[in-house]
Amino acid sequence: QVQLVESGGGLVQPGGSLRLSCAASGSFFSIDATGWYRQVPGKERELVATIGRFGTTTYADSVKGRFTISRDNAKNTVYLQMNSLKPEDTAVYYCNALIVVHLGSRFLEVWGQGTLVTVSS
Repeated sequence: QVQLVESGGGLVQPGGSLRLSCAASGSFFSIDATGWYRQVPGKERELVATIGRFGTTTYADSVKGRFTISRDNAKNTVYLQMNSLKPEDTAVYYCNALIVVHLGSRFLEVWGQGTLVTVSS
């Protein structure tokens, strides 16, 4: 069974920084695209950033220039560096990945359990 485990959330003041990590564990062949999403109670989950297998990135307009997504394929880990945080960045952040379980198999979409980021003074 493949699992994604997020870490790094917490309370930070406006203007501060946090780094989220998401590590994949279990038995699988490789990880294709991965991404970070966030959700505020009462609202739909929204895309924050994605990174492809070879490093191509995309960002939501609201985080461009402040957040950076990266990945370490050797460690099966994806990161989200969040700088210049704003109160409106407060949300539960979820990691998502498309996993190739066996060579030639279809992608398996896996979600992490979420980590809370609170930006407040």
